[in-house]
Amino acid sequence: MNKPDPQRLTEALAAKFASPTRSTRLTVVLGRWLGISFTICFLTGLFSHGLQNPPSWMFFPTRPVWIYQLTQGLHVTFGIAAIPLLLAKLWSVYPELLKWPPVKSVVHGLERASIALFIASSLLQLTTGLINTYKWYPWPFPFRETHYWLSWVIWGSLLLHIAVKLPAISAHWRSRPACGETAVPKAADGGGAAAAVGLVPGTDSTAPGRWSRRAFLTGVAAATGTLVVTTAGQSFAWLAPANLFAPRRMETGPQGVPVNRTAAEAKVTELAKSSAWALMVRSGSSSRSFTLAELRALPQHSHDLPIACVEGWSQMATWRGVRVQDLLAAVGAPAAAELRFTSLEPEGAYRIMNMAAEYTRDDKTLVALELNGSELDLDHGYPARIIAPGRPGVLQTKWLQSMEIL
Repeated sequence: MNKPDPQRLTEALAAKFASPTRSTRLTVVLGRWLGISFTICFLTGLFSHGLQNPPSWMFFPTRPVWIYQLTQGLHVTFGIAAIPLLLAKLWSVYPELLKWPPVKSVVHGLERASIALFIASSLLQLTTGLINTYKWYPWPFPFRETHYWLSWVIWGSLLLHIAVKLPAISAHWRSRPACGETAVPKAADGGGAAAAVGLVPGTDSTAPGRWSRRAFLTGVAAATGTLVVTTAGQSFAWLAPANLFAPRRMETGPQGVPVNRTAAEAKVTELAKSSAWALMVRSGSSSRSFTLAELRALPQHSHDLPIACVEGWSQMATWRGVRVQDLLAAVGAPAAAELRFTSLEPEGAYRIMNMAAEYTRDDKTLVALELNGSELDLDHGYPARIIAPGRPGVLQTKWLQSMEIL
């Protein structure tokens, strides 16, 4: 019995998958959209990582006050948009995996390796990133560190793939198929497998029951746009009315502001409500404690600042409290000092938080005692919390215990 010819089998399968929704030009267009999404995610992700794990050269911008609200909102929004774009791109190219032989040369092997690495890391990154927005972690590895290093793997494999495919990308970056071109196979004359997923001149319009390239791109754009509009309202107020599927909604939660971690979850309820609570401020050998009544007796300042979380949601709110600058002056410390804040939480990754001098010398950085015109709710950090402009929510320490000048 004769064994099937791999080349003819490949041609037959490629002919079966031939479609206007699979062509070099279409793949380049989808790749362009996906590349923009991943680039925005990569850059905004680096900014967020730098704020939380600052290198020695890091600069911390505090203006505009909503800078982190914007960058992290873009990070999560474009990450969600990348999901349908990646699936559409995989649809447009997967018949290429059926070509024979699987590796034709060193360059081809390098291309295959870069694609495999890019696809695997992208699928893992987008899946875990989406699940993270719901604060669900069904995996044994640390999310934040894994998310950070996967972004470098994705970016590196993407650059390698672009370098290898640059001739094809350049040829189809602006070009459009000539009249009558569509993605159908040639006759079996030795070139069918190579042409089956590309544009072939001299053919009729789209076959019945198959989408045209334009209709497919329109469908992808519509799906991506719908997904963005119905989730980005957790980050951008002007889209809040259309927020149907995001895990957080604006104007919800205690005092009209969502919370990620409650006092019960942090195990601070009894300590936070204790009449013996006082904020300890230390500067070298000098220290002073401030009871809640003493903090309220100091000059109070109000500012509209957003609480913006790494999961993508944010909310602008009015905060009132004591300027950090005034507390520093009370213990004779310089206004531009690096600080360390400690929470009443008995444990947790953000129990202790350092603050750079750019924040401490900003007159909008507060030890907040009130939110939206009333005393802080316990879940928002009562009796006192930090709020600073341009800062990730996880670093806006709640349930303050001490403030130390480093």
